[in-house]
Amino acid sequence: MIASYRTVQKHGADEIIIKRSRFIGQALPVSSEEEALAFIAGVKKEHSMATHNCSAYMIGERNEIQKQSDDGEPSGTAGKPILEVIRNMDLKNVAVVVTRYFGGIMLGAGGLIRAYTDGAVAGIQAALPVYKVSHQELLAEIDYTWLGKVENELRNRNMRMGDTEFTDKVILRCYPLSAEADSFADWFTDLTQGQGNIIRGEHTYIEHSELP
Repeated sequence: MIASYRTVQKHGADEIIIKRSRFIGQALPVSSEEEALAFIAGVKKEHSMATHNCSAYMIGERNEIQKQSDDGEPSGTAGKPILEVIRNMDLKNVAVVVTRYFGGIMLGAGGLIRAYTDGAVAGIQAALPVYKVSHQELLAEIDYTWLGKVENELRNRNMRMGDTEFTDKVILRCYPLSAEADSFADWFTDLTQGQGNIIRGEHTYIEHSELP
């Protein structure tokens, strides 16, 4: 599990006009090639009357899956530029489709590359690039007598929190950065004078607008 990666938050779409041709860029976060292909197929169905629906996607912690399609445009003028935008923006787990409605004016190879590049950027920006950062779920179990002090200290640390469980004990769901999980557990043990208990949960990715 990598410490962090950049992707897009949601589905986004935007449109640009270049020499009367409409270029509609769309981007979507995806976790598998099947999701990417389904998204591309959906866009092609939505824009079945378009001249071209060119696409690219990059998936995997180490970008293991990288695919692109020119969808009838001259080779290397559409799919490759879209993939290069994804790569240059350092995105993972994202699929991008740029739809073209031909406006009657030929753009030439250089013009197409620029147009599909700009269309991809527009779609990605509309989908809101974000960071996914690895956090470790830690269940902090304490007696009720410790609740006020521990909650106050967690607020001071700006700790990300989940739901709190109230049974015979209080269980606080904490999400420190994965790299800081051990030091957080040590801090918690010192804070509660060894009376608290830490239960480790799963690693999970949490969204950040910037890297912490």
